[in-house]
Amino acid sequence: MFQGASALNLDAKGRMTIPAKHRDALIVQCEGRATLTRHPHGCLLFFPRPTWETHREQIAAWPMSARAWQRIFLGNAQDVELDSAGRILVAPELRAAVGLQRDVMLLGMGSHFEIWDAAKLAESEAEAVAGGMPDVLSNFSF
Repeated sequence: MFQGASALNLDAKGRMTIPAKHRDALIVQCEGRATLTRHPHGCLLFFPRPTWETHREQIAAWPMSARAWQRIFLGNAQDVELDSAGRILVAPELRAAVGLQRDVMLLGMGSHFEIWDAAKLAESEAEAVAGGMPDVLSNFSF
């Protein structure tokens, strides 16, 4: 289970260093092989390869009426591998598609990660809080 937020930087080549706590787990879980794809909320999804392969099979089986969504998820998917310095390369097409600049946030979401432009994430979270708690969470409490 991946959890927690990490403030990171993309270097001039678009590489991002994965924090050691996650890097070690990714090496054990998938030998550092992962997949990045686009999410319509404006972030990238970062999956360990075995987790992505399960999702990929499900997405590929969607009916023709979901073809546009298949393009978003499958058409933008790119395989990546951790390099010897524990970095992944985020392709220019993916960076541009979600507006990733230098400052990014890596969010552990259980089975995968989300990669957000830091400013865009702050804006998205502010909008969510301003919109109030959704009804589906009305019975949730810590």
